[in-house]
Amino acid sequence: MRFYTKAHRHYCGIDLHARSMYVCIVDQDGAVLLHRNLACDPARFLLMIRPYREDLVVGVECIFNWYWLADLCSSEGITFVLGHALYMRAIHGAKAKNDRIDSRKTAALLRGGLMPQAYVYPPEMRATRDLMRRRLHFVRHRGQLLAHIQMTHHQYNLPSPGRRISYRSNREGLEAGFEDASARESVAADVTLANHYETVINELELSVLRQARGHDPNSLQLLRSLPGIGKVLALTILYEIHDIRRFERVQEFASYSRLVKCQHSSAGKVLGTGGAKIGNAYLKWAFSEAAVLFLAKCPQGKELLARIERKHGKAKALSILAHRIGRAVYFMLTRQKAFDLTRFMRS
Repeated sequence: MRFYTKAHRHYCGIDLHARSMYVCIVDQDGAVLLHRNLACDPARFLLMIRPYREDLVVGVECIFNWYWLADLCSSEGITFVLGHALYMRAIHGAKAKNDRIDSRKTAALLRGGLMPQAYVYPPEMRATRDLMRRRLHFVRHRGQLLAHIQMTHHQYNLPSPGRRISYRSNREGLEAGFEDASARESVAADVTLANHYETVINELELSVLRQARGHDPNSLQLLRSLPGIGKVLALTILYEIHDIRRFERVQEFASYSRLVKCQHSSAGKVLGTGGAKIGNAYLKWAFSEAAVLFLAKCPQGKELLARIERKHGKAKALSILAHRIGRAVYFMLTRQKAFDLTRFMRS
């Protein structure tokens, strides 16, 4: 975890909401210069901080609506720090908690060099990343519809469709086997929605792919050189990472991708592991999928998995393979070299 430790003349802590923001500005000595609630209006915010613009840093907790404030500070040349919500315990663990107290504590964390930093994703690729995440949301909804079709067949003790209904051509006439009219309507509704989701998903994939070719086509090709990483996984990894240079070490990247467990110890005693939910869930999903597809696309992958199983057991083998694929992706993007299967199997 990185902390913001730079010294400034003025520190601005903000408790941000959808329609309002509580602003607290303190100086180097901790004296409160401004403490006021105002609407989320860029012009009013700039007017209020004008007397303190000299060497000012603005800090806010990472919630859903920080985009506009980060872009405003960037355009105005103001240093902006995004606080990691899961690590800001000084705010969430207080006995008394309200907007006024939270903004004051955020300013105090900035001043004391204890503000845990989250990554401020730049606006050039941020909207495309969000579009890719939205696509995954639609894919999961489509999967729920297909699962409900299968469950409805089981409810009425009907044989399975006999073909993979994930393909659109195999979903025609699925409702005809049900005698009850309401059951037929239910299955027909699922099929209609699944077909519509597929149309939207395909259009989103084409849109993101066109934008990726303009953002970073070389990295996209490097990712697709790894067996098991296709178009969708490559786009997901590309946009979730953004710039591999923000990770100084491969260990930091593996931790960010939720590919390793963090040990908890005290007084020389190991107390277990934790932090499994801290990191990027989309990268964790992408590398877990890549590990399964790597085994299907690469015959040598099964030999590697067998070696890992003999050493670490079957329960951990797939997770270790996903970790190795994540490390390989890090070095591929860092060195700008395509996937080397011989080196991967030897490592």
